[in-house]
Amino acid sequence: MRVSVSAVLFALAALSGAAAAQVTGTSAAGLEKTRMCIGCHGISGWRTAYPEIYSVPMIYGQHPAYLIKALQAYKSGERSHPSMRGIAASLSEQDIADLAAYYGAVAPTVAKK
Repeated sequence: MRVSVSAVLFALAALSGAAAAQVTGTSAAGLEKTRMCIGCHGISGWRTAYPEIYSVPMIYGQHPAYLIKALQAYKSGERSHPSMRGIAASLSEQDIADLAAYYGAVAPTVAKK
């Protein structure tokens, strides 16, 4: 019984430490990291031709949690767009959080100017 209680306490401590290590992004830091994004996502109505004709979504004003999940999915290979997979693979968790904070805070009408 003593071993199992110790194991449970260790597991709970590990889980609480993982939750505390969650990354928080800032809009200001995200703005500094948008150079690789604005070439496609900053152009209204832009379409790419690789690997097929693909309408590029405007991500300004999108919910930050959605952007984080999307970038993590590209990074892990769960989403398969080749360009986005390559870009997301180069991002740290901090980069992802910062970009999500920036794009989530910028209104679509402001971004088009």
